[in-house]
Amino acid sequence: MPQNQDLYDAVVNGDAKKARAATQAALDASTPPMELISESMVPAMDEVGRLFEAEEYFVPELLLAGRAMKNAMELLRPLMIASGQKFSARVVIGTVKGDLHDIGKNIVASMLEGGGFEVIDLGADVPPEKFVSAVEENKPQVVCMSALLTVTMPAMRTTIDALKSAGLRDRVKVLIGGAPVTTEYAREIGADGYSENASGAVSLVKSLLPAA
Repeated sequence: MPQNQDLYDAVVNGDAKKARAATQAALDASTPPMELISESMVPAMDEVGRLFEAEEYFVPELLLAGRAMKNAMELLRPLMIASGQKFSARVVIGTVKGDLHDIGKNIVASMLEGGGFEVIDLGADVPPEKFVSAVEENKPQVVCMSALLTVTMPAMRTTIDALKSAGLRDRVKVLIGGAPVTTEYAREIGADGYSENASGAVSLVKSLLPAA
């Protein structure tokens, strides 16, 4: 059973208002922020992922759950930073240059946050040099790239090459995803992995980072 049933239910049901209220009530009762994440929010997002895999939830439900989780995280993140608490790992994520689609990327970012990761979201249409700068500045363990258009897929290779040129490639795991992307393409361009959906992406990040 989750540590905070109200928060768990709010995230699973995609109720952003209730998620925020449950989080505030728990904080008022002196519940540690990281405890809310690990004991209630992570299990909730795991359940959302399970429901998606079982085809009981679809993209709209994932978006609502992600929004509910973000509402809760808005209260927790400043407290964690102020107290010096650490996230399990840091992830830089963005949709590659030339591609303005961000729904899938947003779902993955939300589920990663719900999984206890610190997420640096660079947005859409992100050039290789911006990924490089983000890695230099934020020192993440993982970089996630998304592309929805076949014509923008080559930007993934260009970004990996830019990380190599900057001497950063060996410092991060690179994961890619998006409708036209495949495991074969990930292997071809030298990425560390590929996932076809958001819940799979979270599982993949965890599998590549044993400490997470």
